[in-house]
Amino acid sequence: MKISTKGRYALRLMLDLAEHRDNGFTALKDVAERQNISKKYLEQIIPMLNTPEILQTNRGFQGGYRLAQSPEKYTVGMILRLTEGSLAPVACLTQYPNTCERADQCATLFVWEGLNKVITEYLDGITLQDILDRQRESYSNDYII
Repeated sequence: MKISTKGRYALRLMLDLAEHRDNGFTALKDVAERQNISKKYLEQIIPMLNTPEILQTNRGFQGGYRLAQSPEKYTVGMILRLTEGSLAPVACLTQYPNTCERADQCATLFVWEGLNKVITEYLDGITLQDILDRQRESYSNDYII
């Protein structure tokens, strides 16, 4: 499995919105500047994330985007699934139940199921708030005497 630029940028976009959530709605141009990402590229990502459960939208002069929920409600896995689709390491695990005609005799299926479980648990175990907390912790340890 390889996470595309789209998935990585979506995570950065959501993290930026989480970091600036107290400022109200955030314009894409501001996210683009802070994250050094093309605004046009962000405009391609937004439709994947723009659902009432994920983002709130406001048009006009003070328009932009903000998180619909608090940062601890968004996991890395959730964001990547919205942009990447399935995170399964092999095609036969993209559907549940597994519809592969060889599943009953596949000697390696347990390997791929185990890897899928590790990936899912890891990415679903990290929230935007966890990333913000870790980032703040690293900034607070960066002092000069």
